[in-house]
Amino acid sequence: MAEGSPRRDPQDISHVLAVAFKDLYTGNVFEVDMTTNYIKSQGGDNVYQDELEKLLAECKSRLTEADKAEKEIIQAQARAKYEEKRVLNQMKIDAGEDFHQLGLPPVASSFRWIVDNELLRKNNLICPEDYITEKLPLAKAPKGESEPGYLKGARKQRAFSLDESVYLSDSVTSVSSTLSSTPDSSLEAKTISKKTKASQKPVRKERRSWKAEELSEYLSRLEKRQNYLKNPRFFPPNTLDGGKSLVISQEKVEEIIARRKAEDTKGDTSFVPVFLASPPSVLFSYDKAGQVYEMTVELRNITSTGQHVRLIPPTTSVFFIWPGKYPGKGGMIAPGMACQYTVLFIPEYLGEYEDYILVESQVSESFVIPIQAKVSLPVLTLPDFIDCGSCLVGGIKTAAVLCRNEGVRTGKFSIMPEKAWPAPDSGVADTADFVIQDPFGIQPAVLELAPGQNATVEVVFFPSLPEASQQTFTILCDNYPINNVTVTGLGEVIALELLFVTGGESKAQLGEITDATAQHLIRFEPQNPQSTKEKRLLIKNSTHLELPFFWQITKPNLKPLIPEETADFTEVKNNQDPESAFSLNPEQGILLPCADHEFILTYAPQELKSYHSVLQMVVRDIPESPCSIEERMLQNIPECRVEDVIALEIEVKGSTEPFHLLLEPYAIIIPGENFIGVNIKKTFKLWNNSKTLIKYTWEIIADCVIIEVEPRTGVIDVNGCCEFVLAISGSKPGAISRNLLCHIEQGPEPVVLHIEAVFKGPFLCIDVPSLRFGLTKQGETVSRTFEIKNLSQVPALWRMQESQVFLAQRNEEVSTFTIQPSAGEIPPLGLCTVSVYFTSLQCQHLQTVLELEVENGEGSHLPVFVEVQTPQACLISSHLVFTEIYTGVPVKAAIKLFNQTLLPAKYLWGKLLGSQAASCSIVVSPASGTLGPNEEKEFCIELSANIVGELKDLTLSCSIEDMAEPLFLSISGEVKGLHVTYSVPSGSGVYSDEGQMPQSPCELLLDFGSEVALSDVVKHQLILTNLSAISAPFTLEAEYFSAFLLPPEQGACPSGFNLKSDFFFPCSPSYPVKRRRPVTEHAARKVKSEFAAALLSQGKGAAFYIQPSTGTLEAFQQFTIEIAAYNNMWGEYQDNLVCKVGDLQPKLIPMQMTVKGCPIFLQLTGPKPEPPIIRFGTQISGGSPVLQRVQLNNPSPFDIRLDLEVYNEEPDDGKLVDLLVFFGHPFPPVDMAGKETASSGSTSESEVVLKLDPAAIPCGSIYPALETTDEVEQDSSMHIFQGIQEQFQESYSVDEKIDPPGSDSKEMEISSQDSAGEKNVSVLIRPHEGVPADSPYSVAPRQILSPDVLVQARRIRALNTLSRPQVVPGGGSSDVYISFTPLVLPATEAELRCDGLLLGFMSLDDKLARRVPNKVRRSHGYEAPPLRVHMEAVLRHPLLELDMDHDRGMVFNSVASDLLPARPFFGVLTDTVNTQSLKLMNCTKARLYFRLFLSMPFSLSSMDPKKNTEASHSKKEEREQQLQHVLYPQQNMVVKVSFHTTLELLRYQHLPETQLLPGCQVLQLESGERKLKFNQNLVIEYSNYTTQVRSNTDYEAIVTISGMLEEKPCKLHLRGQGVHRGKVH
Repeated sequence: MAEGSPRRDPQDISHVLAVAFKDLYTGNVFEVDMTTNYIKSQGGDNVYQDELEKLLAECKSRLTEADKAEKEIIQAQARAKYEEKRVLNQMKIDAGEDFHQLGLPPVASSFRWIVDNELLRKNNLICPEDYITEKLPLAKAPKGESEPGYLKGARKQRAFSLDESVYLSDSVTSVSSTLSSTPDSSLEAKTISKKTKASQKPVRKERRSWKAEELSEYLSRLEKRQNYLKNPRFFPPNTLDGGKSLVISQEKVEEIIARRKAEDTKGDTSFVPVFLASPPSVLFSYDKAGQVYEMTVELRNITSTGQHVRLIPPTTSVFFIWPGKYPGKGGMIAPGMACQYTVLFIPEYLGEYEDYILVESQVSESFVIPIQAKVSLPVLTLPDFIDCGSCLVGGIKTAAVLCRNEGVRTGKFSIMPEKAWPAPDSGVADTADFVIQDPFGIQPAVLELAPGQNATVEVVFFPSLPEASQQTFTILCDNYPINNVTVTGLGEVIALELLFVTGGESKAQLGEITDATAQHLIRFEPQNPQSTKEKRLLIKNSTHLELPFFWQITKPNLKPLIPEETADFTEVKNNQDPESAFSLNPEQGILLPCADHEFILTYAPQELKSYHSVLQMVVRDIPESPCSIEERMLQNIPECRVEDVIALEIEVKGSTEPFHLLLEPYAIIIPGENFIGVNIKKTFKLWNNSKTLIKYTWEIIADCVIIEVEPRTGVIDVNGCCEFVLAISGSKPGAISRNLLCHIEQGPEPVVLHIEAVFKGPFLCIDVPSLRFGLTKQGETVSRTFEIKNLSQVPALWRMQESQVFLAQRNEEVSTFTIQPSAGEIPPLGLCTVSVYFTSLQCQHLQTVLELEVENGEGSHLPVFVEVQTPQACLISSHLVFTEIYTGVPVKAAIKLFNQTLLPAKYLWGKLLGSQAASCSIVVSPASGTLGPNEEKEFCIELSANIVGELKDLTLSCSIEDMAEPLFLSISGEVKGLHVTYSVPSGSGVYSDEGQMPQSPCELLLDFGSEVALSDVVKHQLILTNLSAISAPFTLEAEYFSAFLLPPEQGACPSGFNLKSDFFFPCSPSYPVKRRRPVTEHAARKVKSEFAAALLSQGKGAAFYIQPSTGTLEAFQQFTIEIAAYNNMWGEYQDNLVCKVGDLQPKLIPMQMTVKGCPIFLQLTGPKPEPPIIRFGTQISGGSPVLQRVQLNNPSPFDIRLDLEVYNEEPDDGKLVDLLVFFGHPFPPVDMAGKETASSGSTSESEVVLKLDPAAIPCGSIYPALETTDEVEQDSSMHIFQGIQEQFQESYSVDEKIDPPGSDSKEMEISSQDSAGEKNVSVLIRPHEGVPADSPYSVAPRQILSPDVLVQARRIRALNTLSRPQVVPGGGSSDVYISFTPLVLPATEAELRCDGLLLGFMSLDDKLARRVPNKVRRSHGYEAPPLRVHMEAVLRHPLLELDMDHDRGMVFNSVASDLLPARPFFGVLTDTVNTQSLKLMNCTKARLYFRLFLSMPFSLSSMDPKKNTEASHSKKEEREQQLQHVLYPQQNMVVKVSFHTTLELLRYQHLPETQLLPGCQVLQLESGERKLKFNQNLVIEYSNYTTQVRSNTDYEAIVTISGMLEEKPCKLHLRGQGVHRGKVH
């Protein structure tokens, strides 16, 4: 429930009446006073007045009745609640501390018995009797204190319902029916009954004395009669007998129980839920008070038993629960069913409510269903906190907040101060447009928003004091407070602080005049004119507001103050100072809140004088002093008056002084002579001894000489110097003297530097002494190059040409030499490359001179020498012979070429010429080049021929430059082709392949053997020999039985597998090669098996794996190929190995292999070479059949039909062979009736036919003594075996015929004969395996069937069609059942060993599986090796050894006086018992099932229960009704044999011998005594119906009769003698 909500009277039911009568109860009515006054004011006879009086009287009467009914309901609820509490407290007192552990249901409500039902009916209200039909039970008056019902045992009395139990007295409750009976309660009940009988017959009770043993036995019998099984629904789900949960697993329940037991010391583990609530919690969302809201709660029974449920309603008056809706009558909820309850919610006012429903059941802990109710009003997205930030005192700050209605309906929101809620008049908040709570205001105060509509709310902050302010406003929605909004703000005043000044602040000197209003003084050191000095100021804004500002510079107020006189700031005037040398950067801007701001104060004097100014920081738009802003805001004046305020004043002073400069040295004189145009550099310095830095500029001199200074302009710091470089370059020879000026910015005079120097002209030099062209070829242009260097630092102009004197000597006008360039200018210290070209038109020897002329310099001469000739070359041998050439294989040879002159000769080898040039290619190395003078060079010729035969017409040409005719080389030789041979290491044959050659008569054969075992891997090698020099690729593959592996692009290892090693890992994804641990033998076998399965995955039964299958056969190489033959199916395999080498014709090498063996193996033993053995162990003679299920696995790719035959192996069988004669197929497929069907001969799937041999299954009852390796599996297998037999017998009888639909039996016979065709008579001689028999071993089915045979067998009668038997599927498995029926051993034999042989003859119904032409042939039936399974069992006689207490046997002596009690008045006893013990021991190796037979007066009184755990009852009528016992090997059992002496035995002495019991004799002694002698044998009957009687043991009972019963005393002696006798029934 919401906090602060008023608590209503719990007895107020006005809300119930409001729901029931609605507007009739809540609507506006006329008040009583108004109605009375109306009646009094009217006079006379008015019809309407009379009617009004009647209506008023009736209204008063009805209101009185309604008040009476309301009072009755309230009182009944109070009384019922008090009664329930009293009963519950009484139950807790009676149960004590164990009350909570009992898990009892809550007390039923007694409201129905207390409320006045007639009064409720009279007022047309529903009463409990309308929906509760149970009658009021009758109860007897209480008789003092008694034990509570839930602690008593079960009584044979009427069980009351939970609702009725509250009306009864405290001593009688219905809870007693839910508790189990205990031995104590039974004992108490029996004692009470005994007391009642004792009161009726006191004399008999006194006469009879009870022994303790008899009394205990008597009471136990009485207890067994009333020890009934309890209903599981009265137990918790976590108990042993209780119901199980439908949603929680039993393992998880036990785990949680164990954990809770460990945590809870009391051991209360009744935690498992019985009912599941949906929904788990109830949530009401509402927006109006007085409305009714409903929600359904469903309780589902999640246990396996029917349960009752009870709901404790909420305690809050706003929540109600209607009666539940149950799925059936009586309030019982079945497992998985659910009941429904309707929860009503009637809010009295808007608020949040919380309560819960308590769900109780009889057998589990109670659980709670929470109930919540929350107001779902329109939601206004206004934040809970609004921070207006900071504002200057006297100012106004507005913050806009965007809000939105996120509800589902239109809401009217209003805002008011928190202190004003609740408002006395809600209209005030609705009409005000502006809400003020000093120093905050919010507008608008009222918002009406539709769902999803947005609005803007403005918050105004107007501080009057520098402090933090906070106010809270309440937001109402439809006059209901939904949340509070807290508004905060901070009022501040201007606070600026000068934190830092470069060099620190200055203090006024004594007598110094300063400004009257400045707070700070900053003094600058003396500076030079036109210089600049900066200082950094750091000013902090201590407020949380942004302050806009600007700086202004004014003249100082230098009015002197008289001592003890204060300044009048009102008279201070701020005059601007336009000539000030001070400035600030930035000049204006905004001061950020609580931040430090940096300003640059610059001092830049222009003249030689002192400067004095005041810097003022003016803050803009500062509000005026606080006034009644609230009143102005009410008058809709949102703005305030602002003005600029001086926030900070700083006084600054500065002075100036002239520059001080010094040159070092003051003059530069360059010694010696310098080249014209050479740049001469000298360094000097200029010192600045001024107060500030200087800016300088040097002049440039460019007349007759160039004088420069670097750097030309720049700045020199205070007390610093600058090093300059003086550059001088002369353009004319001679001496110079100049003055260089340096101008100082703002300096009165320039600085002068004096310079003197002397210059001279350039000098050229040639780098070679002479120019020699050497030997040249006629008509060829040759060139030579050389360099001309300028050794001076000035450029030089030059020109070169051949001497005119030598031209005149040769009588030539134009020179044959070409000079490039012939003239030019060489830069200082530079060079120029000159090329001289010469073209000779005739052979000659030439000598001449080239002249070099230099402007303004000395010239030089260069001698030239030239020798002109023509080239000539020849071949040493013009014919080349190749001795051995192979097609496509390059062959090399060497030839020589000789240069006959001193000139270099250029050569170029051409193409092949002749008729065979197109089939050949040649490469000459080098193909072109130059021969030196008189050089003999060797060339390598590489010839490749693509033909086979003799080279006759083939010529190679070689061209020599400047020779008229080329040189020719003749080529000849014999070309051979590819030659490959095939062989095996044993040398059985060799085959060679040659191009266009006939096949060799010697054929190869790869024989893998004729006795290859199934699944064995046989390897052979094939040797490929290349007898030629031609490399060729080869490919080998099997023509049909190729191996299948993943290609290399899918992850296979390119290198393949190493088949020569004992263990290998293929490099494929299926066979990982990475391993970290040593490989075990099992893992190695598994990898090999998987690799073999991958190779055989094509399902052909065999595969030839070639390694490597591809490669390159190099020249003259001998390559060994390994071929591995894999198989998983028997047969005679033939295939061809296709060998492809190069472009030769493919070679087919035949391969053959004969595989023998049976692929089918037992799942139990796995694939082993030796035949498996099934052992049935030791069984008793003539015992029950023993059945074993055997799973047969077929790893081959083909379906195999198995025909199973059983043979007995006899030790003295001397037969060697068997002669078998067959008419038709030896093993034809048969149908369900055992008739032969036509073979399918196709690859389609065969239908399933079941054939059982009823004669192979022995009749009679099957005892549970089936001794196998796995007894549980044996028993289940026997039931399966019986089920198959019964299904077969139900589906088909001996005389039943199966006809197809729409045809008669004759047509069926004709069609079967036609399909069978002609049948041949075959005779077969085979080794003798044994004697065919169906006993003691038998197998079912004879032909292997598929697992779904039972389903198809049931459909056969409906389909009325024939089916073929199912084979053992390839790669699958089938089950067979082998039965061993123990034989009856002769009495002379103690043990018999039974050896049997099961042969499974394999047949292939698929033609493709039987034979593939020229590839594989598989024999089947008797021709294929069968599946061999040996069976062993041992038979022995059942025999139990008996051990008694006395060697004389079991002799019972009894007298008739034993029937007389110790006290004669108690009467004669009817029976006395004498008991002795007997021990039975099983010394055999098999379990023995047996029965013990004794007749009256002997009996078997008791057995050892520990040795009789598997006792069972047989199905025979008489003898088999006796309890059957089991005794395991080497165990024993104690049997108690009793003799009964009864009154009936006393009458035997007077009966004739014909009426006496067998073995009873009446002996008359000489003394007159009579004895009754009873002789009887203890018969042990085994499960094979053989009996055993203990020999040489007397079982004697003698009864002596004496006393008062007869006139003469007599004794009755009983004696028995036993012999061993074996008999088969």
